Amino acid sequence: VCSSDLPTPRLPNGKPDFSGIWGGPNPEAVLDPANEKPWIHELVLQRQREYHKGRPSYRCLPSGPEVDTYAGSKRIIHTPEMIALLNDDLSYHIIYTDGRELEANPAPSWMGYSVGHWDGDTLIVDSNGFNDKTWLSRYGQGHTEKLRMREVYRRRDFGHMDVDVTFTDPDAYVKPWGFTSHMELRPDDEMLESV
Repeated sequence: VCSSDLPTPRLPNGKPDFSGIWGGPNPEAVLDPANEKPWIHELVLQRQREYHKGRPSYRCLPSGPEVDTYAGSKRIIHTPEMIALLNDDLSYHIIYTDGRELEANPAPSWMGYSVGHWDGDTLIVDSNGFNDKTWLSRYGQGHTEKLRMREVYRRRDFGHMDVDVTFTDPDAYVKPWGFTSHMELRPDDEMLESV
């Protein structure tokens, strides 16, 4: 039986259950230098000249919302009140789904502060509260503490989930930009540390 022939598993409240170990290829964000504010464009060029030596993951620091964090393996633990995404680099991301509002001024952190709400079977997650130490791509795109991220999760069937990600930071980019991650369930795998 193909995993696309199996229905999406559900929680007791009827919502799709995202639990499991998921992975996928590196998503490719379409980067547009014309969308970067001049200071961000210069920062990207500087990081390229330095061979990206300051990239957080190269320094054993959390990658935050970087595009590449949607590749590799992650374990998702899903309850009706929250979702925990455990990354293979030993960092984690909590999404609260208990009806709370997004905090107006959360303390800046590596992984940000996230709340999600359901639109039918689609989970919409809004995040803020990121510090400015993380990168948005392995190519060196930076951001400010005004960064906002929206993730839209859709579990298509038993074995496939798509995540649309949009970054908004008016102090760093002319307009929002993002990418789509196509993830596959890895039910017979176990996560290994990647540090």
